[in-house]
Amino acid sequence: MDQEGRLRRLQELLSRHRLDSLLITHLPNIRYLCGFSGSAGALLVSERATVFFTDARYTSQARQEVQGSKIVIGRKAPLVAAAAWMARNSNRRRDLRRPVVGIEGEYLTVAGRKRLATVLPSGFRLREAPPLIEQARMVKDAEEIGRLRAAVLLGASVFEVARGTIRPGVRESEIAAEIEHAARRAGAQDMSFPTIIAAGARSALPHGRASDQPIPAEGFVVCDFGVILAGYCSDMTRTVYVGRRTQEARRVYQAVRDAQQAAVNEVRPGIRVGEVDRTARKILRKSGLGPHFTHSTGHGVGLEIHEAPRLAAGQTEMLRPGMVITIEPGVYIPGKWGVRIEDVVVVTERGCEVLTPTSKDFIAVE
Repeated sequence: MDQEGRLRRLQELLSRHRLDSLLITHLPNIRYLCGFSGSAGALLVSERATVFFTDARYTSQARQEVQGSKIVIGRKAPLVAAAAWMARNSNRRRDLRRPVVGIEGEYLTVAGRKRLATVLPSGFRLREAPPLIEQARMVKDAEEIGRLRAAVLLGASVFEVARGTIRPGVRESEIAAEIEHAARRAGAQDMSFPTIIAAGARSALPHGRASDQPIPAEGFVVCDFGVILAGYCSDMTRTVYVGRRTQEARRVYQAVRDAQQAAVNEVRPGIRVGEVDRTARKILRKSGLGPHFTHSTGHGVGLEIHEAPRLAAGQTEMLRPGMVITIEPGVYIPGKWGVRIEDVVVVTERGCEVLTPTSKDFIAVE
């Protein structure tokens, strides 16, 4: 990964946003910028230097992973160590202007900000910075796309485990356990999020995490899961039908599939993410199912399972080559059933490539 290039590009943005430095505490952002994958760290970036702070538990790991930054191993929490370092080095400034330190308002707690203000000299100013790193993370480089592709393929490979396990009477949690065990055996570091297996009336819950409920004799089963491989997340959803196929079940499933494919077909550089969302909703409205699509059409995916951009009504971000997003419209009829189909898609120079290889045909288990 080009950590040094990422740091350099971030440094070039600081003066444009009137920041003397940026204090980064969100661990995925730290990993993106310097490579550190541990659970305790802070990264201080100024125009002239970058310094990574952690504690003695991560001495060896930091030396192995951190790129492009000076490493400081402290006895105090990384946030406090970073503030103390800034305080000690504040006398090096040649002008009388109060240094402005950018902070990640989305992630720094109120208590964390108070600790910073306590340790820093009164001359420092803390200011919430714009999401500069999140904006950079939206566009993946070739190595990131390669890692995402591998994670998607690994995740897709264990869907066959779910298909082979789904049958009436089996608990949702058993199916989730089989998926997660197979993913670990295949090399996954972890699951991207708690596995969703939602059957029967529970399939109408968009985030119906696997429960002890048995699979009913008839109805849809929503299977939504992902794996983490080399730090990058995958995400996929397929919906299986249990029991004798009915015309209504086929109609609902086909409407969701048509909406999902129409949205995929819309993905290309230069189109606004809100337009992709609008395309999916238009198909479902024509099928009379529009009111039952209750979430956004998709989201970015990478080091985190949910990243920018968000594919939702009113969102104006333009798609660009290298963005990796999900396309996942769904229909949820409370008390009855739900259907969702989801692929991971990468925006290319001329259109897009669907990374998820799994068939979207109607699958019935009797």
